[in-house]
Amino acid sequence: MDLDQYIRFLMALVFVVALIMVVAWVMRRVGMAGGTVRGRARQRRLSVVEALPVDAKRRLILVRRDDREHLILLSANGDLLVDSAPAAGFDTALAGTAAVKPDHAAPAGGPQ
Repeated sequence: MDLDQYIRFLMALVFVVALIMVVAWVMRRVGMAGGTVRGRARQRRLSVVEALPVDAKRRLILVRRDDREHLILLSANGDLLVDSAPAAGFDTALAGTAAVKPDHAAPAGGPQ
């Protein structure tokens, strides 16, 4: 390859990168990028509270939307809503489970 071809290749690369930057700037100005609606950008209604990888293919995501929290299992096979509850602190959840007393099971051999 001649020096002329290298220069043409470099100029084409610079042109394509500049074109991508211009398109991104125009999309941001129009409001198509970023996932928020103009005017409500300061009042976010959706947030990821926590993410926990279960294994190499699955992940648990806790998402807060307005006053609700949703526990979602993301995997390669699809997504599954595990739980949906009002947004409350961990202490409230503990107090709710502590109020319920577990049943005492009978011995494995049964009555004798």
